[in-house]
Amino acid sequence: MKYMKEFKEQFSSKPAFSSYEARNFYSFRNGPNGYYKTVINNLVKSGSIFRITRGHYTFHNEVQFAGFAFKPFYYGLQDALSLTNIWEQETNPVIITPRKVRSGTRIFEGRNYLIRWIDRKMFFGYSLLSYGDFYIPVSDVEKIIIDKVYYHEFVPEDIKETLLEKIRENILQEYLSRLSPELRKRVLSFIGRND
Repeated sequence: MKYMKEFKEQFSSKPAFSSYEARNFYSFRNGPNGYYKTVINNLVKSGSIFRITRGHYTFHNEVQFAGFAFKPFYYGLQDALSLTNIWEQETNPVIITPRKVRSGTRIFEGRNYLIRWIDRKMFFGYSLLSYGDFYIPVSDVEKIIIDKVYYHEFVPEDIKETLLEKIRENILQEYLSRLSPELRKRVLSFIGRND
């Protein structure tokens, strides 16, 4: 197929890509209208690329890259605990996004991942972490704590102790200033402080 080598080089160098990006790739090369759909369908059928969700694909058979189909996003909660080596258990990816998408468990190549919606004003507190050949957005320790409280998730005592030891006070104070008074109070209670 025309431009296939260039197509593979461009899109395999990213964790994921969209059909919109594929359409633009062929549009800029004066490809026939809709040709990108044929290319994507053939690549999926041959097992060269994997479908994450409608309109989003990857050359990498790696469930941890599923989040790139839901940008903006970050990996959080128990997944962040695992990615930052606070928790030794392997977990399914937990994708946190302010986009209006259906929350819940989804499947990528037989492996589960979880989508959690978050209010846009709560979408902060993550940094890029090296993962394979790419960097992925993962919530900071302080945001893991806030999100655990926000989602009313249980935290084992040993994990809680480790999280509390890793708190950076200046970052915590900055994040607390962004919270509603009610959530701020709940977070302070969780970490054993008074307002």
